[in-house]
Amino acid sequence: MLGTLKRGLIVGLKTTWTLGKVIFPITLIVSMLQHTPILQWVIEFVTPLMKWIGLPGDAAIPLVLGNLLSLYAGIGAILTLDLTVKEVFILAVMLSFSHNLLVESTVAAKTGMNIALTVLVRLALAIVSAFFIHLFWQGGNEMAQYGFISNSPEQLTSWSAIIIAGVKKAFLGIVQLTMIVIPLMIGIQLLKDLKWLDVFSRWMAPVTRALGMKENTSMTLAAGLLFGLAYGAGVMIQAVKEDGVSKRDLTLVFLFLVACHAVVEDTLLFVPLGIPVWSLLLIRLITAIILTMIASFTWNRIAQTRRKEAAL
Repeated sequence: MLGTLKRGLIVGLKTTWTLGKVIFPITLIVSMLQHTPILQWVIEFVTPLMKWIGLPGDAAIPLVLGNLLSLYAGIGAILTLDLTVKEVFILAVMLSFSHNLLVESTVAAKTGMNIALTVLVRLALAIVSAFFIHLFWQGGNEMAQYGFISNSPEQLTSWSAIIIAGVKKAFLGIVQLTMIVIPLMIGIQLLKDLKWLDVFSRWMAPVTRALGMKENTSMTLAAGLLFGLAYGAGVMIQAVKEDGVSKRDLTLVFLFLVACHAVVEDTLLFVPLGIPVWSLLLIRLITAIILTMIASFTWNRIAQTRRKEAAL
């Protein structure tokens, strides 16, 4: 057990260092940009588009950073903005569906998944979900509270004060994420060493059948649900090779996972933003189930039609 904790701590520290190298400079830069004309120019350009999904123009910053870099970068940018709970929740839902597109799409390609399909589905889910939340949710108008981060307006008159304030925000943002990442990495190491991932995979077999997939997809689905598309890449690729997952089932698995993956990590990362994370998780899960079942039904109907045509 001590060895497991040690290995998990080492992995957690390495992961924290890797994430910190992204979060700290981005949070600092975005925080400083708020005091320059540059960010205002970007805001004015995208404001008309953002209003369509119920967001202010500067909310485009975490969306761009989250999609091109990582979820952590997007969250780091959110920490620098004064937003309502509803606006933060919309951003969280969008980023949970669509983040780290460059890395995770490459992972999908290595397992045989179509990159264009992965990106298209994730972006579509993000935009459509944001539109419906904006349209139907009438609450969440109070200002979001970011835990250690104070979102009260600051009157900064010098560049030294601006830099110090930015460093403080960046540092506290990393502290909060570190408090989540290290226990998470220890937990993942424990799952590996105790081989509970195999047990979880067997538990998932009834779920995969209900979603229209064969049982041999359960390991791939379990890895993606626990570790995400990026962290669980090695497990997922190995499972595809060893379990002989078909192209159809692989597509269905990825359709499910692009909507709902790394459910523990991604959900916990949004806790410091002060949003209803259970609602976020429920939206992702329901969307993944519906999307996968529709795709499975459509695929089966097309296959049946082709078989009938071939028999004639």
